Amino acid sequence: MPHQRSIIITGCSSGIGAHCARALKRDGWQVFATVRKTEDLASLEADGIEALLMDYTKPETIAAMVEVVRQRTGDQIDALFNNGAYGQPGAVEDLATHVLREQFETNLFGWHDLTRKVIPLMRRQGHGRIVNCSSILGLLPYRYRGAYTASKYALEGLTVTLRMELEGSGIHVSLIEPGPIASRFTANALAKIEEHVDLENSAHSAEYKRQLARLSGTGAKNRHRLGPEAVYDVLTHALTASRPKPHYLVTTPAKQGALLKRLLPADLFYRLMRRLD
Repeated sequence: MPHQRSIIITGCSSGIGAHCARALKRDGWQVFATVRKTEDLASLEADGIEALLMDYTKPETIAAMVEVVRQRTGDQIDALFNNGAYGQPGAVEDLATHVLREQFETNLFGWHDLTRKVIPLMRRQGHGRIVNCSSILGLLPYRYRGAYTASKYALEGLTVTLRMELEGSGIHVSLIEPGPIASRFTANALAKIEEHVDLENSAHSAEYKRQLARLSGTGAKNRHRLGPEAVYDVLTHALTASRPKPHYLVTTPAKQGALLKRLLPADLFYRLMRRLD
C-alpha cells in the first residue's frame, strides 16, 4: 500500500486554512488541521479531518500537537503549511510595543517554534515540504498595517534563509504571498484595532474612520479579492513539484505591486503606495 502523505496545516477555523485542509483531504492527504478554539474542531472532524488544538502563542500547545501527529503517523510528517495569523491595524505611533510583540508572537515566533520541531523528523526521513503563507505585505509597505507588515517582512527573511540552509537536505521551503483573499481576516483586524488603538484621540482619527468603514464592510469593496482556492492552486505546486518555487504571488494586486516595486524608483513607488486605501 502506498504511503499516505501527511501534512500539518495551521489556522484552519476558516478562510485559507479551512479550505486547504478540506481540499488536501479530498486529494488523499492525511490532514492534521489546527485551530485555537475547541468550538472550531467539530466542523473539521465532520469532514474526516484530524483536528487539533494549537495556539502559536502557547509553546506547550505546539509541542503537544506535534507529539500527537508523530504518534498517529509513526514519526512521518511530510509537509507543514504555516498559515494561522492575524493582522493588527493601526498607525505605528499608535501601537504600544507590547501590541507589536503580540503580533510577532503569533505571526513569526510561533511559526519558528513549530517549524523547528518538524525539521528533525523531515531530516531523518530525508524529505519534506515547508510552506509559509506570507502576504504581499511581506514585500510591500502599506499604511496603517505596520505591525502586520513588519511581521511578514521578518517572515520573508527567515523563510528564504531557511530555504538556503536546507538545500540538499530533501526539505523544500516556499513562501505564498497572497493579496486580498476572502476570509475572516478583516473581521479579526477590526476587533484588534478597536482593542488596541485609541481611535478618537489619535492624530490619525479621521483616516481611521475611513479604514473602519472598509474593515466593517460598509466601505468600497475590493473587486480583486479572490477565494481561498487561489491559494490552494499554488499550495499544491509547492507541495508536489520536484522543484517548488521560493515565491508564489497570488492575486492581481500582489503581482502588480511586486512588479512596480522592481520597476519604479523607490521614492515614486512609496508615494504611489501612500495613495492606496
